[in-house]
Amino acid sequence: MTLHRTRYTSFLFYTFLILLTASCSQQHTLRGVFKNQTPHEKYAAKLKDANLHETALGHAWLQAGEQALQDSITITLPFQETGYFAADKPRALGYRIPAQRGQRLVVSLEVQSREQLQVFMDLFETEGGKPKHVASADTAASTLAYEVDEDQPHILRVQPELLRSGQYTVTIQAEPILAFPVAGKTSRHIASIWGDPRDAGARSHEGIDVFAKRGTPALAAADGIVRQVATTPRGGKVVWFTDLNRRQSLYYAHLDSQLVQVGQQVQAGDTLGLIGNTGNARTTGPHLHFGIYRYGRGATNPYPYVHQSAAPIPAVKIKGELLGNWVRVASRNANVRLQPSMNSGVYRSLPQHTPLQVTGGTSGWYRIALPDGKEAYIASSVVESATKPVKYEKLASDTNLLDQAHPLAATKDSLPAGTSIAILGSYQGFDFVRNESGELGWVNPQLTVSAR
Repeated sequence: MTLHRTRYTSFLFYTFLILLTASCSQQHTLRGVFKNQTPHEKYAAKLKDANLHETALGHAWLQAGEQALQDSITITLPFQETGYFAADKPRALGYRIPAQRGQRLVVSLEVQSREQLQVFMDLFETEGGKPKHVASADTAASTLAYEVDEDQPHILRVQPELLRSGQYTVTIQAEPILAFPVAGKTSRHIASIWGDPRDAGARSHEGIDVFAKRGTPALAAADGIVRQVATTPRGGKVVWFTDLNRRQSLYYAHLDSQLVQVGQQVQAGDTLGLIGNTGNARTTGPHLHFGIYRYGRGATNPYPYVHQSAAPIPAVKIKGELLGNWVRVASRNANVRLQPSMNSGVYRSLPQHTPLQVTGGTSGWYRIALPDGKEAYIASSVVESATKPVKYEKLASDTNLLDQAHPLAATKDSLPAGTSIAILGSYQGFDFVRNESGELGWVNPQLTVSAR
């Protein structure tokens, strides 16, 4: 049965490949003229042009892509996950990322496969309910980078092409889009943040304050053009310059001296002036007041623009040999969660010996597919490999080896009475078994007799 399924999968792949190649019809060509399609959209269009979306596999692939946007898991950055894409199971991953204006989301993808495997990465904004596509890449470019324009969750979808298997590692990080504006300092040296009260609560702080020794260089946080060098009652000696790559102005206040002129073009890291305490900062120590003003939008919080997280990328601590294979609950009960965190709510509580297929893992958590197909996370400490049988039994009568724990599931093999089976686990009235030829599947336990 295993050899037959492998041949059938190969047959399906080459059939799909022929149809996809032949699908570069006039309809598809005209679609490309009028719309700049993403790699994912181009692949989906080829499926539809070849009518492959009407097949079970093609429909499942399209549905998996849409479902990943609805069932995305919320993650904390930085994040890394390693997993396995099975050729015979269309699948897509969805990661919900709490993102802030001023951050650059950077996604890196590594793929290991015996054959070339194309994987599509697409990033969406979520404001307004319906996801809005904002960036894309595929394995031809293994990195996707996107500057966040608004404070809102973003969804990253990762989906491989049909009928190819392989291991993936996806790494998601956030980095500031601007350089830090004070030489030798980092966001750890920010002493006053956005929104702090000023003038006995009459106004709020529209920037961040970075304290440093008098004379420390204040640096251009981006490439730009100086548009104002002035002295004001509140800001003292100030410098304004226009960020050439974004519709915003950067504001430097309380300088001890200004070292640039109006119209001067500067690059990130150039010195604009030296830090002091001029203006209304005369009663405080030397520091830089740094502000960002977006055109037509006013002041915005500079912190995400310059904050570089010191948190390391969490190491994946799962057993790599279990990727794509089966484990089972080792403890009396185990909780399954929708996020890889003990802070996540309990999705289900599973009894001992419940079989789970490992599809990936992050840190000390396995990403698993439940027998009903739902995906969730479980701590690696409460599961064990499902290779060693719980017990052995013999079938009392002819029965079918099913591909799912469901009475209407498809039959993988017909097992005659007297067949010895190794029971690896159980789920909702069905036993997960391995027959004499090594085939895995599900049987109704009412058709078995006492242990051998």
